[in-house]
Amino acid sequence: MIDFFEDIREGDTLELGRYTFQTDEIIRFAEKYDPQPFHLSEEGAARTHFGRLCASGWHTASVFMKLFVAKMKAMQAAARETGATAAKIGPSPGFEDLKWIKPVFAGDTLTYTRIVTGKTESRSRPEWGLVHSDMLAHNQDGTLVFSFKATVFVERRAARAG
Repeated sequence: MIDFFEDIREGDTLELGRYTFQTDEIIRFAEKYDPQPFHLSEEGAARTHFGRLCASGWHTASVFMKLFVAKMKAMQAAARETGATAAKIGPSPGFEDLKWIKPVFAGDTLTYTRIVTGKTESRSRPEWGLVHSDMLAHNQDGTLVFSFKATVFVERRAARAG
């Protein structure tokens, strides 16, 4: 279930899912959106500082978004099945501190996680609160490879009562 703003606590952790980056998908994404040699072929990547084919950072970010949306939909569906009320998730006013820390190579499996780092009551939209989180991805060895700080609007329980 998606918690209301009042129920969310700093330190709350949510695994968003896992994803394995396959060679053909890395190349297909790069051909469309990030056509740099280290994303387009093993041969091209071998001549770069990476030494082998790796996923575009934008590809890793896109997978984050896919898994985040899927997790939110699954949590809303689970709430409906039990008759519970899930809070609405609003828009994000933005993110900061995006980092591609280590390369993601073909065959790597990333686990994406959200960790709540704080909350702010919205003064301009009292029916919403802002939840601040670290969004992280670790590879199969447990190495942090991708991170950013996110903020998203989350419905307040008082908005439902009013």
